[in-house]
Amino acid sequence: MRTWLIEHGWQEQVAIGGVFGRWADIVGEFNAQRLRPKSYSDGELVVVADSPTMAAQARSMVRDLIRRLNEELGDGTVVTIKIEGPGFRRHRGH
Repeated sequence: MRTWLIEHGWQEQVAIGGVFGRWADIVGEFNAQRLRPKSYSDGELVVVADSPTMAAQARSMVRDLIRRLNEELGDGTVVTIKIEGPGFRRHRGH
């Protein structure tokens, strides 16, 4: 089954499904409550933080997170992590 997934380019998606499912194990319970993975494509994982402070903290942890994720998923799976703060939601005028 795994070989079939690799041949069809699905391994990456399966790996990332594993990240989303095991996010708390990988980043720790505290971080998992404040950061959530939003999307993944071409080696870039987009993570949304629940506050500007957490976004800043997450940015300082990016290198460590990439290392931990690649330990779980295989080298080179995650190349960059983009951190978005809560301000990325577009607010409509009142």
